[in-house]
Amino acid sequence: MRMFICQAVQTLFFIYTSMLVVTAVGSWLPELSRYRWMQFFQFYTLPYFSLFRRLIPPLGGTVDLSPILAFIALRFLEKLILRVLCF
Repeated sequence: MRMFICQAVQTLFFIYTSMLVVTAVGSWLPELSRYRWMQFFQFYTLPYFSLFRRLIPPLGGTVDLSPILAFIALRFLEKLILRVLCF
């Protein structure tokens, strides 16, 4: 049972990380925002990104480094949860 929970947590974090990547890359191509699948990803990921945009505003108005911090924080959270649940 413990192994199932650990794999489920890893899978959920992988899916969310993938959604973050698609949203970050999609931000370079604004025309993708009109597609429903991109709107779905943005709906679930932009609130998370906005947490980090408050800490690191875009440089010069165009270069947004907050996704880097968002990925690091998500990875740290995943490792913390897995350590508590699986070891």
